[in-house]
Amino acid sequence: MTVAESDERTDVLTEEQRRRCMAANKGRNTKPELLLRKKLWSLGLRYRIGHNLPGRPDIVFVSRRLAIFVDGCFWHRCPEHFRMPKTNHDFWERKISRNVSRDAEVTAQLAAAGWQVLRIWEHELRQDFDGVVIRIQRTIGQ
Repeated sequence: MTVAESDERTDVLTEEQRRRCMAANKGRNTKPELLLRKKLWSLGLRYRIGHNLPGRPDIVFVSRRLAIFVDGCFWHRCPEHFRMPKTNHDFWERKISRNVSRDAEVTAQLAAAGWQVLRIWEHELRQDFDGVVIRIQRTIGQ
């Protein structure tokens, strides 16, 4: 076994612990999504969630044909914050690359169907929450 192979298999958790840890990662209703939705609702902006569109956008303004995705920095390869895990590199490279390519495909499908797409990084919400809200308000023409 080479050093690279042993590095790929090194994990401080057992296989069962890792499985439970990964299963606990939420794909919907994450804290950044909930904070943004709560703010938009408090401003009187009425949206839909769980709308049947490609990629299942996090927030949808149907009448404005606007789909909003709140993308996690790790899962969607944020150019500012993403760091590839040192263990199991090949697995993570394939997984994250699939996520990024799927994001591009979904954005293209929605655009082709006449939808406008906003992709918001989770770090944008932490760094400039009010700026993100203003950007959404401007996009929907309010």
